[in-house]
Amino acid sequence: MFKTANALVLREVRYKEADRILTLLTDTDGKLTVKARGALRKGSKTAAATQQLTYSEMTLFGNRGRWTVNEASVREGFDGLRTDIGSFALGSYFAECLETLSVEDQPDAPLMQLGLNCLYALSRGLYDPEHIKAAFELRLMCLAGYAPELSRCAVCGKTEPEDPVLVLDGGSVCCRRCAAAAARTAGLCPQSLAALRYICTAAPKQILSFSLDGDAADRLRSAAEQYLLLHTERRFTTLEYWKNVRI
Repeated sequence: MFKTANALVLREVRYKEADRILTLLTDTDGKLTVKARGALRKGSKTAAATQQLTYSEMTLFGNRGRWTVNEASVREGFDGLRTDIGSFALGSYFAECLETLSVEDQPDAPLMQLGLNCLYALSRGLYDPEHIKAAFELRLMCLAGYAPELSRCAVCGKTEPEDPVLVLDGGSVCCRRCAAAAARTAGLCPQSLAALRYICTAAPKQILSFSLDGDAADRLRSAAEQYLLLHTERRFTTLEYWKNVRI
């Protein structure tokens, strides 16, 4: 059985002498594990298209529930990621997040679009890496079913909470006084709250189109990372690596 899929390579693992085992995010089957035979051999026609953080068109052959890459061509190589270790490390973190929250046999076009858009922006240097990271983390949580309630204070109902905080466990915004009993919060400010609201509701291609700097940007970045880590309930080795290598 043959099928063609557009696939983002989330992870690659060397197998035997010349093969790769790939974890893909595909437009046809969601997350998929496939083998790329001979991809590591000199002159392999599938070598470039089966690298991690490459978006490729692949022809896959299926037999007894196992898939093998038959043909592959690069659609977007995100070449800018391969010239800077910090950018590649952050892209790998994006890929690990996508792998964690994607599901086998369940195509998810918004999830793939988020990954592709953020990798493209990162590879072309369109925005500061931490700006892209915060938007990616927050929007990913929305797509995964953890969209925070940001329209008003969850306790007193004010549409513009006083000294706002993000209640991490409950996924809501509150005035700092109203959230006094909450176990885990992340401090915001009016500007960072506005950016958070924007990221969660903007059109997919517009989620990076906001401006924030200084303390407000720091608050947004911290809240986004804490929120993702809490709700995924895991540590990401790629995130730790990025923090060690970023300049």
